[in-house]
Amino acid sequence: MKFISWNVNGLRAVAGKDFASVFGALDADFFCLQETKMQAGQLDLQFPGYESYWNYAEKKGYSGTAIYTKHAPLSVNYGMGVAEHDTEGRLITLEYDKFFLVCCYTPNSQDGLKRLAYRIRWEQDLLAYLKQLDTRKPVIYCGDLNVAHQEIDLKNPKTNRHNAGFTDEERACMTTLLANGFVDSYRHLHPTQTDIYSWWSYRFHAREKNTGWRIDYFIVSQSIVPKIQEADIHTEIYGSDHCPVELRLDI
Repeated sequence: MKFISWNVNGLRAVAGKDFASVFGALDADFFCLQETKMQAGQLDLQFPGYESYWNYAEKKGYSGTAIYTKHAPLSVNYGMGVAEHDTEGRLITLEYDKFFLVCCYTPNSQDGLKRLAYRIRWEQDLLAYLKQLDTRKPVIYCGDLNVAHQEIDLKNPKTNRHNAGFTDEERACMTTLLANGFVDSYRHLHPTQTDIYSWWSYRFHAREKNTGWRIDYFIVSQSIVPKIQEADIHTEIYGSDHCPVELRLDI
């Protein structure tokens, strides 16, 4: 099975930039989107053979997630059941016979780390949610997780040390997640790969210079690791400030 995750930074904008062709060419079983920036009824974008599930933020033009899937789920859950976190459309969980698929758009800590304390509460509550799912069946957790875990995961680690997405606190949350039975699929297969990223600022010609960050992930339960066939980052695909990331599983 092929899984794709992509922060599209506004689906209506990307829909006008050949999104349908990219969607068709990638031909995924599951296509997870983050930062759709939409409300219900604003865009009717459906594809033959796919069902779609949407979680909209209460705030207009903000956040939002979606999943297109070729496979009908056993159940669908929006949010994590914590009121503080469930108004921004950041989480969708699809249940299948052999796994849970969780599409996530993690809150950004923002300039000046104004939202860092909230971000840490999110991480703690989400970990509890993922661990609870994992007691039932394996988890495939993907999305824009808004953290570069290791220095290898961004171009300029020293100058970004205390910036949103590379604070000690955010990195520690990822370390804790991985210590609780979860595995970063890309880094598992490519432990020393450098200079490959999934997000670039629109400023300073960052993508042209490949001054980027790897902040988009497929994190899987330890029990799924033997089923990983490939993990890829599609740096050749444009249309957003992020590029799609891919996971292929024999599951």
